[in-house]
Formats: sequence, C-alpha cells, structure tokens
Amino acid sequence: MSHPVPNPKRRALLSVSDKSGLLPFARILHDCGFEIVSTGGTFKALEEADIPAVYVEKITQFPECFGGRVKTMHPLILGGVLFNREDPAQVREATELGVTPVDIVVVNLYPFEKVFKRSQENPDSGITNQELVEQIDIGGPTMLRSAAKNFSSVTVVCDPADYDRVAKELASSGNTTPELRRELAGKVFTHTAHYDSLVAEFMTNRTTQGIVLTNGRELRYGENPHQWGKFFDMSRNQKPETRNQKPGWSQLQGKPLSYLNILDSDAAWRMSSDFAEPTAVLVKHANPSGIASHKNIDEAFQRAYDTDRLSAFGVIISLNRECTEVIAKKILDQKIFVEVILAPSFEAGALELLKQKPNIRLLAMDNIQLKENIIYRSAFGGMLVQNDDTREIVEADLKCVTKKRPTKAQINDLLFAWKVVKHAKSNAIVLAKNAMTAGIGCGQTSRVDSTFIALKRAGKNAEGSVLASDAFFPFPDSIIEAAKHGIGAVIQPGGSVRDEEVIKKADELGLAMVVTGVRGFRH
Repeated sequence: MSHPVPNPKRRALLSVSDKSGLLPFARILHDCGFEIVSTGGTFKALEEADIPAVYVEKITQFPECFGGRVKTMHPLILGGVLFNREDPAQVREATELGVTPVDIVVVNLYPFEKVFKRSQENPDSGITNQELVEQIDIGGPTMLRSAAKNFSSVTVVCDPADYDRVAKELASSGNTTPELRRELAGKVFTHTAHYDSLVAEFMTNRTTQGIVLTNGRELRYGENPHQWGKFFDMSRNQKPETRNQKPGWSQLQGKPLSYLNILDSDAAWRMSSDFAEPTAVLVKHANPSGIASHKNIDEAFQRAYDTDRLSAFGVIISLNRECTEVIAKKILDQKIFVEVILAPSFEAGALELLKQKPNIRLLAMDNIQLKENIIYRSAFGGMLVQNDDTREIVEADLKCVTKKRPTKAQINDLLFAWKVVKHAKSNAIVLAKNAMTAGIGCGQTSRVDSTFIALKRAGKNAEGSVLASDAFFPFPDSIIEAAKHGIGAVIQPGGSVRDEEVIKKADELGLAMVVTGVRGFRH
C-alpha cells in the first residue's frame, strides 16, 4: 500500500523534442487533474496552446543554464521522480525537503540519431563534431531512466505512439495499470540503450557498434523442433525515416516460420536481390540448388528448377519479380514441395492458386533492402560483425591469364556464375551456361570434391558450360576434371602459390581462365 505523499495534486513532467501528438495528450493530462511542469520549447508550445503549465524554474528557483544543458536535473524535480513511495522513510524525507512527487514523465530525446545519420550519409552536410556533441541528451535519459526505475509509482512515456494507451487508462480509472507502467519502463531502457550505442559509435569513430534487440517475433521452433527461436528486427540499422514503419516483409499465408526457414529465406532473398535481370533462385539448407536469369520471370523459374529437380524438395523459392499465376501453376502442376516463396509481390491469381497448399509460407518482400547490411554472428560468447559482401565483379575487373581468351558469351556466363558462387558455402564450385546454373557443388572440405559434385549434378549439361570457383585452386586437379567434361572457361580469384601450375594445366587442356583478384568465401 502506498504511503501518503506531500501534495495530493498529481504532477506530470513534459519535456520533449518531438512534439507530435503532445498538445492533445497534455490537454487530457490537465483534464485529469495533473499539474504540468515543463521546460523550454515544450513550455512555450503549451503556453501558445493555452494549456496551463508551470515552468520548471518556478519550482527549482534556479534558471536553466549552460546553454540549456542543465534544466531538470535538480533534487526538487529528479527527487520527485525517483523517491520510493513505498518507503516510509523516503516519504518523510520528501516531505521534509519539500519534494513533490512526479507521477508521469513524458520525455523524448534530442534528435542525435537523426543528425548523426545525416552526417554519415552526407559527408558534405556541414554538420560539425561540436554540433553532434550538443545533440547528446543528458537530462532526458536521466529523467527517463529515473522514472523507469520507479515504475511501480511513475508512468514514463518516451514514444508519442504510447500517448493514446496512457490516456485511455487515465480516462478509464484515473491511473495506469502496473502492467502498462512496467512495459513502458522496459521500452525506456531499450530506447536509452540504443541511443547510447549510437553515441558510442560517434565517439569511437564507428569502431564500436551496439546492438539493441527489440520486438522479438516468436518462431515455430529453433534450428530443431526441441529448440525455441525468435526473430528480432535489427531496426537499429535502418534509416531513421523507416525505423517506425512495418517490417520489410509480411507473411501472406502458411505455417509459422521456423529458425531455419528464416535462415534459408534470408539466403535466398540475398541471392535473387543480387541480380538486376528477372531471376529465380531455389535454395536448400542456405545453398542454391538452382538459379536462372531470363527476360521472363516465368521462364527463369522453370530453368532454375530444371537445374536440379532432385534437390528441389522442401525448397525455398525466391523471385526478384512478382510471383505470377503462371509460376504458381508450375509449382502445383509439377508437384514441387515448397517450404517458402519470397517475392516483391504476388499476383491475385497466384495467391488464389496457392491457397490449395495452405502450408506454403508466402512472404511479400515489400520493404526490405539488404545492400550494405551488417552481418552479426555469435562466437566464443561474443559477437562477430562484418558488412555483407556486396562487391560486384564486372567485365573490366577480369584478367585473362591463359593463352585462350573467353568469348563474349562465356564472359557473360562467367560473371553470372561468379554471382552465384559467392552465395554458395565454401568450397564452392558452380557450373553455368546461358544464364542458368548447370551444377553446384559446395560445403565440402576439399575443392576437388565440390568439383566432382557439381559435374555429377550437371551431367551432360556440363558440356560447354563455364566454371566458377569461390577461391583459388590449390592444385590443378579440379581443372583436369573440368576439362574431361567439356568445360570451356573458368573464373577464380587467383592468389595460390600454385597459380602458375594451375594456369599451365589450363593452357595444356585448352581452357580459358580469368581471375578476379577477389575471393568469394561464405561460411
């Protein structure tokens, strides 16, 4: 049970940078009998709207100072937020000191994130380090954290999106529920942790990056059915203007996603997004089983499936164009067992047909960009961080190292195969012809084993195809096998101590070989 407090009149502290929705909420607080205490621009906005408010200086008897750096951090304000109403000794102390309890704290922070991101995205913006320093909020986080710590008695609001929820509870019962207060307190600590992580990035010249995991989405299960799984939207990497929008994908039908569904779908979408041409990708266990590009997405899908029908069982399909009714019909007619289909959108006819398979998960990738994403992986109790491999190899990057030069058609296929091979698990070998994969070997402990697998998968289609290797050839054995099956040209990074031996063997066998100087490992 709460103990009596010095002043029965309830008090709300309002100090916000983002004033959206503020005035209607402030009127509700006033109508509910709250005395509103405010600062600077917030007080001015309330005054202009004829909403009664008390300027913080009137309570503290101390002026805002140091260019506004110190306003609310005063015992008569901060003490009113933080003292424990459940502790009789603290209640007596508040009375003796003349500290009035603050029951609601409404604060949002200086727009450091917006200004910092603008300075990063546009180096010519003219934003100086000193300007960024002045955008680091001190009093705001102090008020928020103090109110959040005291959530048993204090309602804290850091997001204008929560004004309506608080207003409804106040209108209904005159107070907020303990459940809402705790939820809002948790939101505060997430918010200030994210804010501090951005400041740390700035202070360390972006050598330190914090991660704030929020809004975890429950998954069907983890890597195996006996494990739990969650998906966290890594919104701290989104631009400020998209942070509060819906996630970049939505599930239109199907069973709940599992951990592996997410991993495989992410891999598939990254692959299809790497191609400008209409492209279809089929993925198993995060590796491509077939990829094809064509001016018609329906034909691209069929070619990708035909690459390796055996592996396309329990498959993930990713399309970088709208999923058409024709593709949906092909899936049903050919009885393809599909786990997930990803596409920017789905034709109405496709959705209607796919209702026949209600377990297939359909993901509309309507607002997601993966370029320049940061990749996070846990290891040794810590976190490995890197930027995604978005390096694009074009014809001008290729260096021919053999006497025989590739034809224009072979160069096109070599560049296509290189795009594919960097998405397959190391050691990866990809055979391709006419902008479609012929065979893929990957995830083996030796490169020649991956070559054997790719050639076996391709069968007679190996004849006349090109070969891509994600890393250099340590021995010429893969080149010998490739020549036996009619491979015409090879693309690889180069850089082996045996490069000269490998190139010599390619010359002996009549193969064209180009090197990129760039490795494409993926683990």
